[in-house]
Amino acid sequence: MGLLERCQELFKTSNLYEVLGINKEATEAEIRRSYYKVSLKVHPDRAPEDPQATEKFQVLGKLYAVLSDKEQRAVYDEQGVVDEESDVLSQDRCWEDYWRLLFPKITVQDILEFESKYKGSDEERQDVIQLYVQHQGNMDAITASAMCCSQEDEPRLCSIIQAAIDSGDVEAFPAFTKESDKKKRARRKRADRERQEAEEMQKEMGLGDEDDSLVMMLKQKQKSREQNFNSFLSDLEAKYSKKSEKSQKGKKGKK
Repeated sequence: MGLLERCQELFKTSNLYEVLGINKEATEAEIRRSYYKVSLKVHPDRAPEDPQATEKFQVLGKLYAVLSDKEQRAVYDEQGVVDEESDVLSQDRCWEDYWRLLFPKITVQDILEFESKYKGSDEERQDVIQLYVQHQGNMDAITASAMCCSQEDEPRLCSIIQAAIDSGDVEAFPAFTKESDKKKRARRKRADRERQEAEEMQKEMGLGDEDDSLVMMLKQKQKSREQNFNSFLSDLEAKYSKKSEKSQKGKKGKK
């Protein structure tokens, strides 16, 4: 049975993009993130109750191998077929090792190091401005989507946005320039409530050290942003996976 037939059997669609929940115009980064999201749901270690988890996971690995290969993707986009005899699919590969190579484990130390480098960087500025334009100045949405962001970071984000407005780089959206004090207070109360819930969850699970506290904080933040999977941790996974790929290419070049 070919890849498309197996997708139909396991995911109820033979469209590779639909399996990942994306469209044909998706970028490489969007394909990677969607593959990560869907594969997490069926990873054998995370879905022991699903008897088809292993098979689904393997099929997803092959699907991603096709869509991440420019030539294979072009053939699929133009003809709607997959070359089952290609090296991408015919080689004997451990798809779990392949997955781990793409998405290496992120440690708490990785998170702390990334956060220290990210805050105040030009990359953060560009991300904040993009969110400002995307959400038309809605600070509730901006702070909920911004990476490495807590309530304490809001004044800094506002200063980044205000500087961009003053320089004429972006439009002055009323949602930002005329936000009421009542809405600002409500956002602070919501952030305090989420922090308290995270601390209570930490106590219930018997976590006490600083690292565990950070992990719980991130999990709580992730829980409050379920509608936006491309949040801090998934974006961080993608950034680290790019570093891993560069490292692998460098090693191959030295041989």
